[in-house]
Amino acid sequence: MGAENEKERISAEIVRSSGVSPSEPVLPITNPAVSEKKTEPPVSNIHPAVYVIIWIALSSSVILFNKWILATAKFHYPIVLTTWHLAFATLMTQIMARTTTLLDGRKTVKMTGRIYVRAIMPIGAFFSLSLICGNMTYLYLSVAFIQMLKATTPVAVLLAGWALGAEKVNVKALFNVSFIVIGVIIASFGEIKFVLIGFLFQLGGVVFEALRLVMVQKLLSSAEFKMDPLVSLYYFAPVCAIMNFVVAAVVEIPRIKMEEIYHVGLLTLLANACVAFALNVSVVFLIGRTSSLVLTLCGVLKDILLVFASIAIWGTPVSALQYFGYSIALGGLIYYKLGGEMIRAQFSEANRAWAEYGVRHPALRKVIVFGGILLALLVVLGGLAPRVGYDSEYLSSVVGQSDKAT
Repeated sequence: MGAENEKERISAEIVRSSGVSPSEPVLPITNPAVSEKKTEPPVSNIHPAVYVIIWIALSSSVILFNKWILATAKFHYPIVLTTWHLAFATLMTQIMARTTTLLDGRKTVKMTGRIYVRAIMPIGAFFSLSLICGNMTYLYLSVAFIQMLKATTPVAVLLAGWALGAEKVNVKALFNVSFIVIGVIIASFGEIKFVLIGFLFQLGGVVFEALRLVMVQKLLSSAEFKMDPLVSLYYFAPVCAIMNFVVAAVVEIPRIKMEEIYHVGLLTLLANACVAFALNVSVVFLIGRTSSLVLTLCGVLKDILLVFASIAIWGTPVSALQYFGYSIALGGLIYYKLGGEMIRAQFSEANRAWAEYGVRHPALRKVIVFGGILLALLVVLGGLAPRVGYDSEYLSSVVGQSDKAT
C-alpha cells in the first residue's frame, strides 16, 4: 500500500514538472496583447497640416534667403554658396547617421564602390549642375519669374524619361503638358525684366534636374536601392560638394574676398545652410503623412506664395500677361499630375462639403461669397488701373529737362 502511494506521488510530480496537464490548458508565457503592442510603431500625434506648413515655410525660406544673399547682399558667388550648402549637409548627415535613427534606412541599401561610381557619381554630377544653374539664375531674374519657369520641370522630366528609355512615349501625356509650355511661353513674353542669360541658366537647371530625376527613378526601381530623401542626401552630398568645389576653385574662389564674406556675415551663411538642411529633413517627415493630391496642391500654393513674396519684398513688376500665362501653366501642371478623374472627384467632394456648410451656416456662406467677389474685383481693377505715385527718377528727368530748356 505504501509503495502504491509513493508511486502515485512520484507520478504527480512528473506530470507537474513536464508542464503538460491532460485536463487543463497550457497558459502562454507572455501576454499576446502586450507583445503585439510592443511591435506596433509609434503613432505621431502631430497633424499632417503641421508638416505641410513647415515644408512650405522652409522651402520658400530657402529660395528667398538665397535670393537675398546673392542679389540684395551682393554676394555674387552662387557656386561657392552651393558648395557651402553641400559641405554642411555632408557634415550633418554624417553626424546624424551616428547619433540618430533618421538615417537607418541606409543599412538596407546595398551600396558598393562599383555602384557608387557608376550610379551615384553621375547622378551627383547632374545634381551639382542643376544647383549651380539654379543659383546662378538668382543673379539675373526675379523670384517670381524663376518660379514661373520652374513649372516646366514636369515637361522636361517627361521628355528626359522618353529619351533615356525610362518611359514609353505617350501622346496624351504630351498633349497634357503642352498647356504648361504654352502658359510659360506667355508668361515669358510678359516678363518686364527679361534677361536672356538668366533665362538660359534656368532652362539648363530644369534640364539637368530632369535628367537627375529620371536617373534616380531608374536607380530606385530596384528594391535594393530604395532611399528616402535624407538617405539620398547622405550619399549624394559628399560627391556633389567635391564637384562643386572643383568648379568654384576655378571660377569663383580666385576672385572672392574675405571682406565680401564678412559683409554677408558668417552667422548669416550658417543660418542659410541650416535652413537648407532643415528643408531636406522636413521632406522625410512629410512623405508618408500626406497624399499625392496634397503634395501637388501644396507645391502649387508654395509657388504662388513665392510670386507674391517676390512682389512684396523686392517690388518685382509682374504684368497681367504673366498672371494669365502662369495661371494656364499652373492649371496644366495640376491636371497633368492629378489627372481628370481625380480632379472631378475632388470637385464633387468640395461641392458637397460647400453645400453642407451652406445649410449649417447660411449667413456666413453669403459673407464669404460676397468677400470673394469683392476681392476678385479689387484684384482685376487694381491690375488694370495705372500706377500713380512718387517716381523720383521720372521727376529728376523732368526737372533736368526743364533746367536745360531755361
